This record gives sequence, structure tokens and C-alpha cells, in this order.
Amino acid sequence: MNRSIRFGVNYTFSKNWLYSWVDWDRSSVRSDIQALANLGFDHIRIHLIWSVFQPNANYVSETCLQRLHQLMDIADECNIDVVVCVLDGGISGFTFYPSWKKDRNMFTDPYMIEAEKHLFSAIASHIGTHKRFLGFDLGNEVNGLFNLEGSFCLQEGDSWHRELINHCEDIAPGKFHVNGVDHRPWFSDQGFSRSTLATTGAATSLHTWIEFTGALELYRHDENGCIQLAEYCVELANAYATSPNRPVWVQEFGVNELWIPEADLPAFTESTIRNAITSNNIWGFTWWCSHDLDPRFEGFEKLEYPLGILDLNNRPKPVGLKLAELIQEFKLQPPEVVDRPIAIVFPDHLFEEVKSNSVYANNQGWNFAKPYFDFMKKEGIRPAIVLESKINDEAYLRSRGIREIQRLL
Repeated sequence: MNRSIRFGVNYTFSKNWLYSWVDWDRSSVRSDIQALANLGFDHIRIHLIWSVFQPNANYVSETCLQRLHQLMDIADECNIDVVVCVLDGGISGFTFYPSWKKDRNMFTDPYMIEAEKHLFSAIASHIGTHKRFLGFDLGNEVNGLFNLEGSFCLQEGDSWHRELINHCEDIAPGKFHVNGVDHRPWFSDQGFSRSTLATTGAATSLHTWIEFTGALELYRHDENGCIQLAEYCVELANAYATSPNRPVWVQEFGVNELWIPEADLPAFTESTIRNAITSNNIWGFTWWCSHDLDPRFEGFEKLEYPLGILDLNNRPKPVGLKLAELIQEFKLQPPEVVDRPIAIVFPDHLFEEVKSNSVYANNQGWNFAKPYFDFMKKEGIRPAIVLESKINDEAYLRSRGIREIQRLL
């Protein structure tokens, strides 16, 4: 089956990072986005700073909204679509909560939820019908704010997720609205349930970092547990979806020379994409991030500085050139989905099955991922994943092309 795959980047502004919403430079933004378009990218995921856009619960900055509209217009000039990631209370290791939040829980406090909906509504009133507006992302890895919020249970997380996704659909109907969580809901029970993430919103968003998932602790960067991590995550998302055609977006992935040898970065990037693209339902890939972080901005973790595909002068780095090469190749020859007639059975409630003294007790997802990767390597095949509750549903199995069930656990 031939299909079109979208390629984009998380846009981080070359000149003033996300502080650009305060110190705006239209010319610099135009140069940045044009440089991305020149490499062939078709979309960007942009990140707001919540405290800057909404300095009061009932007030959204008109200046910021105008600048956001300018960015959308620039993207249109460059033929690039935009996903707007809104509730970025935490990003790149820093917390940007608005001061008026105080000690309120952003996921359970009714006052907070109404204020959040007010922010989305204000943004939608300015750009909701813009031709380049793809949709809203609720926030960047908001599940990562779990500990800062005094914790919240899965049911509360799911309730918040559904209320905000439904609100986005009300104010910007038919758009590509998602919740951009990190890997933790897929490797543990944190923030949101896998079933909710895989069945609500326009797509299932995945962040497949080999560093933060712990893959690099278990595998070399060129072994299957790293170069097929995104593929595994896509198959896990497919297993939890109720529709066999549910789109899956590899919304964040990236790597730098602090983790693997610099000369191997392009090959790792290519292997990751070529492996994951064999899975069904891939909507697209969005690299983190567009630009290196200017060293004049202090206090970030070292890993944050060299993640860009462009340097601060918009010159492509080797990974950027490799991505451009792949984009062009897949335009000329769209990749085909690989059949997966064999499926590995996973329990529906993964981590209820994991004992506290398990091998990977601190990163429970590897109790399932490791046997999957071992099976792939031993058998030389690409298996699907099927949940225990679905193994006797013949119509469902046929819809996914599954003909044989294997148990590894």
C-alpha cells in the first residue's frame, strides 16, 4: 500500500528561542521557516509560552496573538502547515507556569480548566480558520508535570484530556487536535491511559527518544532496541487503537553527539525512519528540533543545545541534509507498509502484570519491549502487537492482517 508521509520539525526560533514571543523578529522568523521549507518539510509544531500568552486567567495577550497570526502568515508564504502546542508550562527542562496558577492543579481544578479553555478559545478566534492551521496540541508532554501538580490519577488525566480535546473540536472543528505526551504513558501508568490516548483526538502522538526511554542503557545506538524504538512504539499504539486506521504521529524524536558518535547521527536518523515507516497508520515524523540552542541562554541541560537540524545561521547540519534526502526519496517513491501476519500478545493492563521486583521495575515498559525486540532479532520478522482482549476477535484480527498469535510473556 502506497501512502503519503508527512515530515516536519518542532520549531524553536534561531534568534531568541521561545523567548521570541516576547522579543519578536519577523524577519528572523521568516528566514527560519523558509530554511525549513527549503529542506522539504511540510509542517512545524510550534510551542507557546503559557505564562507569556496568558498573564491573567481571564486575559490573553493581544500582542502574542498578533505575533502568532504573523507566524501563520509566514508559514503560508513558505507553504508550511502549523500545529500549535499551547499549554507549555514545562519545556526543555524549564517550567513556565503562569503566576496566577498558584497551587491549583491544572488537570483537576475547575478554575484552571476554564482558564485553559479560555486560552484555546482566544487563539482559535485569531487563527482557527487560517489555511495553515493544522490543529491544537494540548501541551508539550504535560504528563511530565505530574509530580509538580501533586499528582493526579489516570481517570482524572483522561477526564481532563477528553474535556480539552472536545473543547478544541468545538472551537476549531475538523482540525488535527492531539495530546503530545512523552513516552511515559506507554512505558508506565502515568498521566493518561493508553486506551484514551489511542482512541481520542485526531491521532496518537508519540515521543520516541532513545535517551529518555532508557533504550540507550540497554542497547547500542545501532542495535534494534534503538533504531527500531519508534517502530515498536507505533505498533504498541496500533494495538490500543479501536480503529485499524487510527493515525499515529511520531511527534518527537531526536538525537545528538552527546549520546552517539557524531558521524553516526545521519545513519541513526535514517534507520529510525526506515524502520518505523514500515508500520501501518504512520501520519508523519516531526524532528526535535529545528535549530540549535544559542549558548548565550544559560541553565539548560547540555543535551538541549545541539539538537537542531539547522545551526543558528540556518545552515543545514548533516542530519538536516539526511532528512531532506529522505523527504525527496519518499515523494518520488512512497514507502509501502510491511505486512505483519504474526502478532505478539500483550496484556491490556500492562503494568498490573509487572511485579515490583521485575528486571525493569524503574522503567516497566521494558518488561514488554525487551522480549519484543529479542523476538524480532531472533526470528528476523516484524511482528504486530495485539492485546489479550482482542485475540479471539476474528474480524478485528483480519482488519489488521494478523493470522498468527505468539505469546512471549
